[in-house]
Amino acid sequence: MGYCSLAECINDLEHHGHLIRIKQEVDPYLEMAAIHMRVYDAQGPAVLFENVKGSPFPAVSNLFGTLDRSRFMFRDTLDKIKVLVDVKSDPMQALKNPFRYANVATTAWSALPWKTQRNAPILHSTTRISQLPQIVNWPMDGGPFVTMPQVYTEDVTKPGAMHANLGMYRIQLGGNDYTPDTEIGLHYQLHRGIGIHQTKANELGQPLKVSIFVGGPPAHALAAVMPLPEGLSELTFAGALGNRRFRYFYDAEGFCISADADFVITGTVYPQENKPEGPFGDHLGYYSLVHPFPLMRVHNVYHRKDPIWSFTVVGRPPQEDTSFGALIHEITGSAIPQEINGLHAVHAVDAAGVHPLLFAIGSERYTPYVETQRPQEILTIANQILGKNQLSLAKYLFISAYQDNPQLDIHDVTAFLTHVFERIDLERDLHFHTQTTIDTLDYSGDGLNAGSKVVFAAVGSKKRELATELPGGFTLPQPFQVCKLALPGVVAVEAPAYTDEATESSRIETWCREVHDADFAGIQLLVLCDDAAFTAANPDNFVWVSFTRSNPSHDIHGVGSFTRHKHWRCRGPLIIDARKKPHHAPELIKDAETEKRVEALGAQGGPLHGII
Repeated sequence: MGYCSLAECINDLEHHGHLIRIKQEVDPYLEMAAIHMRVYDAQGPAVLFENVKGSPFPAVSNLFGTLDRSRFMFRDTLDKIKVLVDVKSDPMQALKNPFRYANVATTAWSALPWKTQRNAPILHSTTRISQLPQIVNWPMDGGPFVTMPQVYTEDVTKPGAMHANLGMYRIQLGGNDYTPDTEIGLHYQLHRGIGIHQTKANELGQPLKVSIFVGGPPAHALAAVMPLPEGLSELTFAGALGNRRFRYFYDAEGFCISADADFVITGTVYPQENKPEGPFGDHLGYYSLVHPFPLMRVHNVYHRKDPIWSFTVVGRPPQEDTSFGALIHEITGSAIPQEINGLHAVHAVDAAGVHPLLFAIGSERYTPYVETQRPQEILTIANQILGKNQLSLAKYLFISAYQDNPQLDIHDVTAFLTHVFERIDLERDLHFHTQTTIDTLDYSGDGLNAGSKVVFAAVGSKKRELATELPGGFTLPQPFQVCKLALPGVVAVEAPAYTDEATESSRIETWCREVHDADFAGIQLLVLCDDAAFTAANPDNFVWVSFTRSNPSHDIHGVGSFTRHKHWRCRGPLIIDARKKPHHAPELIKDAETEKRVEALGAQGGPLHGII
């Protein structure tokens, strides 16, 4: 059976030992987020905050904090929804395996949204924006944000729920220049369905109606972040996964209302009406800065009786959205490869902030009559990956051939990068895309949404042995002398603080000429960084520093580099300048005083004793 409400889910989790309650008053400014992060880090339970300072409403977080808890919440439907995704990707499977797919019809029935009457629980009462939990996650955040919203919009040229978009885009509730209780900020990025809806509304000179659902059955929140195969509506997915049809109606002003939500904020977005939004601590591990984003004029804030506010914390991975990603992969892992011919697997590396770094494995079948020793088909596959929905936001794509090692695991950072660097030809196998779009939250480029991409393509038999330790007495000339082996063949090199592009590029190129004849046997990559020990401490640190702090077109250099026929190449090793730069966003740092207060909650007799 599916949950009818968030409260029903919470009661079920508590009954089975998956949730704790904190009864004492907690501060929504930093303290709630700090508690959440400590509990998440300990892989602890969901947390219900019963007494939120400044708000009459309780709040819950960490519902999706572990994959096991997510599986528990959807224990009756998870296998069925995987089947539904399979059938959508390959309908012939239903004919080939009729007994396996016998439940598809009943699952499909749950997927149909249900337009109900207006006497739904959500209409119990109304409140004001300022009465909602004003949760601030990080010290430099521009104000309180909604971090688990389900933002609903419709296509003004094709109105109705079946052509709607349900997405999770952050909402700033206060601060900056917003008029309290009447204006909030709506932040959405590239490749989001809401952008298409606003574009159409703008072309007609109409305001876009927006409904923000918070809470409700947990299937609704998951549906808002699902990268569904084209043609599958988020509302239908919510119904199928939750084993309960998505119930909705329209209020007197024509706004769509989720009947099962805990809160619904309605409002309008007018053409070209923006206000500064941010900063906000985001999932790359840095703040996204202040930029103009759509202003939403609030109409109503509905809530059910005894509602519960749902939230999460966004920051450097791993966080709760990491567990979201694991569940999404479990459900739709087979969908993307079936949409791109020859693709076996693709993985957005969570430790690198998701969008900056992709690993992929593809087939090499263009010339089966000869031994394949150069990338061919995988370059075609790479271009399709970089043109596919949110995968197109990636900066670095490492792709290898399935035939070279069918057991290669794209989730093993060390093994995958080792495989690539053992085979790559640095004079041939780097392919740049310059002056293009990257993730809105990534400030390594030369402007908002602007940057570059590079494909590392490796095919064939192993060309070299990579160093698994630095040779005795290994040193580099000034100013790059402190070195730590981060991965086989990869060295983190501590460098002086970055000054400006012209100075640093000249310094690196001069250094490359000085070491042109040096023996770099077994070394394929040097990563310039601010702290070599931190960067080399573990693979997660390595990918986070290397790929969130570099823009390929600007920050990739190489010993013996040259350009031939407009193709950049180097004799090696390759150099990535991953130092912090003046235009980068600030790194997320926790508040020390808040951390001390949270630590006290884990003491004997405290609500978090035995958990943190």
